[in-house]
Amino acid sequence: MTFDRRTFLVSGLAAGLMTGGAARAATAFDPRPSGWRQFGITTRVSVPRDGAATQVWVPVPSVTEGGWMRAGESTWTTNADTAELETGPDGASFVHATWGPGAGPAELEVTSTAATQDRAVDLSAQASVAPLTAEERALYTASTDLIPTDGIVRDTAMRIVGNAGDDLEKARRIYDWIVVTTERDPETRGCGLGDVASMLTMGDLTGKCADLNALFVGLARAAGLPARDVYGLRVAPSQFGYKSLGAGSANVTKAQHCRADVYLDGIGWVPADPADVRKVMLEEQDAPLPLDAPKVQAARETLFGAWEGNWIAYNTAHDVVLPGAEGGPLPFLMYPAAEVDGTRLDELNPDGFRYEITAEELTS
Repeated sequence: MTFDRRTFLVSGLAAGLMTGGAARAATAFDPRPSGWRQFGITTRVSVPRDGAATQVWVPVPSVTEGGWMRAGESTWTTNADTAELETGPDGASFVHATWGPGAGPAELEVTSTAATQDRAVDLSAQASVAPLTAEERALYTASTDLIPTDGIVRDTAMRIVGNAGDDLEKARRIYDWIVVTTERDPETRGCGLGDVASMLTMGDLTGKCADLNALFVGLARAAGLPARDVYGLRVAPSQFGYKSLGAGSANVTKAQHCRADVYLDGIGWVPADPADVRKVMLEEQDAPLPLDAPKVQAARETLFGAWEGNWIAYNTAHDVVLPGAEGGPLPFLMYPAAEVDGTRLDELNPDGFRYEITAEELTS
């Protein structure tokens, strides 16, 4: 894909094809809050350490937001010398375990609970929502190491939003631009890295959720809209018939998924997931689907303003500093992390790292 070939053909297309006031496509894909579901998530870690000192950090749900997510409790069993639940200044929670030099693997099992339900925001109504504080607005419009808000990111954002009449139209234009202009790359490791400036500079607008949804967040912030990535885990199949938008089994070791939120004055936080539209296009059927396929149209219209509650949010943190780590900050904390003798393990290789994550729906 070449960035110059397609990029700014879309500014008019996005405004014309899919505006914020467009009616939802006639589809069964229409998540609405209809009752809480509770899930248990268990992460089992067994790190070969060859006698060396070892540390492990396992993310746990730490997001409690209004009507769509409630973080529960976390418990653990371990042969570690120390283990405790910690929450960083960025709000990310994790179980941090340490082992001194010794024989045998470093073993840790963390079980967490969380409740979720389908989420939908009425974009046509003014809501009674508390405005962001000055500190929150500064946080959610700030640059991060991989998501700058100046230079090519700001230039691109300004071209996309153009003469948009209000913040809702700005957000929708950015969302539609990403849906039309990017592509999901099945060869991207994990969920991607989210290096937004490099994507735009190189003209390589491909990747997975942590790339494409980070691009939405970066462009929104550069356009003056508070936005955040929400890092989490798919824990159940889709109840709307989308095989690509849910967990395929109880083993969710590789089911991590990053979503996005944009804050609009008078409406509040609005969910957005353009990356999952591209996932539907690539993975929903044996052959890729075009943008005008009914299932893609339904996903595109639904995933700006709504998402399904078959996914658990861990945190919204960027540039995560792990306490006690010798390695540098992580761009985000969505996978278990570990260091053996000060060397960071590859969190995207669960077989080599030796961890497994399972999920089950709990009865009330």
